[in-house]
Amino acid sequence: MDKKTNLCVYCGSGPGVNPVYMETARILGTALAKADIGLVYGGGGSGLMGETARAVLRAGGRVTGIIPEFLIRKEMMLDEVHELIVTTNMHERKMAMFEKADGFVALPGGIGTLEELVEVSTWAQLDQHNKPIILANIDNYWRPLMELFEHMSSEAFIRPGLSVHFDQVADAADIVPKFQQRLRSRHGIKVAKTINKMR
Repeated sequence: MDKKTNLCVYCGSGPGVNPVYMETARILGTALAKADIGLVYGGGGSGLMGETARAVLRAGGRVTGIIPEFLIRKEMMLDEVHELIVTTNMHERKMAMFEKADGFVALPGGIGTLEELVEVSTWAQLDQHNKPIILANIDNYWRPLMELFEHMSSEAFIRPGLSVHFDQVADAADIVPKFQQRLRSRHGIKVAKTINKMR
């Protein structure tokens, strides 16, 4: 059986102020299901997390929720998912999400979303993986972060050759196509390396 493709979605456990954030979650969830891409996410039922998962389920897609035991009530764990993994702590949760996913996208969110994005980007920066990372810069939500990265670069703390590896999209409808595009290019690189080794 072919391994199914999964996209890990980092996002807020609250809805945010701007209604476009929840709309983004609904559009992304529906698009994932239609493209037969599984959702891997933090397992909660509230905010953008719950909205994304429910949109996937409504559209007939598959969902893997990964949540630490101490957040089951706080984030209102969603029981309807196809696979539910309960971890003992946040470190196990993040590693399980990483291992289950073929790529990552960050929707608007808080410190937890930021921390997950920065960690997986740091691993890519240090050549620990080459999975696609997409920043969904909806209504310029992440603009202050991009300005901070530019500041870090100008101050030589992000040095040449150690740039932060992710793609940006501004529209929810562009997330899945960008992910698919990056997967194809990643597969092409792997094929080229295999051919070169055979020569």
